[in-house]
Amino acid sequence: MELHDELPVDHRLGRVYRFGAGLVGVFLLVFGILGLVESITFFGSSDQEVAGLSTNGALSTLSIAVGLVLVSGTLRGGNFASNLNIVVGVAFIMSGFVNLSLIGRDHNVLGFHMSNVIFSFAVGVALLAFGMYGRVGSALPHDNPYWRARNPGRAAREDKARQTLAGGGPLGTH
Repeated sequence: MELHDELPVDHRLGRVYRFGAGLVGVFLLVFGILGLVESITFFGSSDQEVAGLSTNGALSTLSIAVGLVLVSGTLRGGNFASNLNIVVGVAFIMSGFVNLSLIGRDHNVLGFHMSNVIFSFAVGVALLAFGMYGRVGSALPHDNPYWRARNPGRAAREDKARQTLAGGGPLGTH
């Protein structure tokens, strides 16, 4: 089932997806720029901190790149922003696990500390929530395009009943 065409361009859920992508994207841009301004080394785990998170040039550059991607999702909106939030959210969670295993080792090129890992998990979960908002759940309204895509038979019956009511005729069988 392809859901990318199911959500109208002006659907109200698009605002949630845009808000999520934009909020995180702007924070990452600011974090990355401040990190580049204050950072001395490109790789390595220095004690340089920005907004309570350790950083180096590589992490700052990566933060700017991801921030720009999320801001582009904000500008595009709709299902693109939703899908982007989900993909980037999963990437943040995976990054948290990977970098958790690298803390205190030579391969910790992004200079992650525990605060960065917690931030990575929190941002990943937040982006997943923004991206999945209105797409999953047990109580989606029946006019929701994702519910309709998952329940085409029931949606068709409800549409037929609505058309019958609008036409003034008797209700059909449900």
